[in-house]
Amino acid sequence: MRKNNRKFDQARNLSIVPNFQKNAIGSVLIKFEDTQVICSTNISNNIPRWLLNKNQGWITAEYNMLPNSSSERVSRDRGGKLSGRTQEIQRLIGRTLRQAVDLNLIPGIVITVDCDVLNADGGTRTASITGSYISTYIALKNYYNSNPKKYFKNQVAAISLGKVDGEIYLDLDYSEDSIADFDMNLVLNSNLEIIEIQGTSEKELLSFEELNKLLKIGSEGINKILEKQNEIISEIDRY
Repeated sequence: MRKNNRKFDQARNLSIVPNFQKNAIGSVLIKFEDTQVICSTNISNNIPRWLLNKNQGWITAEYNMLPNSSSERVSRDRGGKLSGRTQEIQRLIGRTLRQAVDLNLIPGIVITVDCDVLNADGGTRTASITGSYISTYIALKNYYNSNPKKYFKNQVAAISLGKVDGEIYLDLDYSEDSIADFDMNLVLNSNLEIIEIQGTSEKELLSFEELNKLLKIGSEGINKILEKQNEIISEIDRY
């Protein structure tokens, strides 16, 4: 039985608090129960040299787990020496956001999203993606002082899945992820088109039938996240 009697296809309770950081042009605190991440978006005019005269913008991301976000202290990345995991997650967040925003409509600016994990209980990268979409929406609204929907190609969200003790589960917490036979991160857009799939067998192998089941419950789970994002966006658009 899963913690809190969750069903196999039931995600953890999701909450998103917009404008969480006073000094960020766009920010949220996103919580999948005990997994909690601050996503803050900044916008600058410091276009990299390779983008000069290309009449487009750029989006990048940084990801960090705070020292006491886990049961054992997480060492800070120092001196520009990022762990392989950190680099992988940063690139994933950046790639996803570049699928969301039309870079040709934001010429001359660089968007940087910082994802800082306050508390880690599984699914920190997928929470970071889901929260980053909202923080970037808020930032573009404030930067251009207009409805930001026109700058987006797609809405994006992500969720984790896995096979644990022979069962297929949606939205793994740490206790499940740490013993999973197969774990996967799924990133989709609002058309439920695949942006990225990251999946690995740790013990038992996965059949195509099980993969299809993972994709089915994953897309259904992301659909509910997209609905929650839209609720928050509707609140943001009222102000």
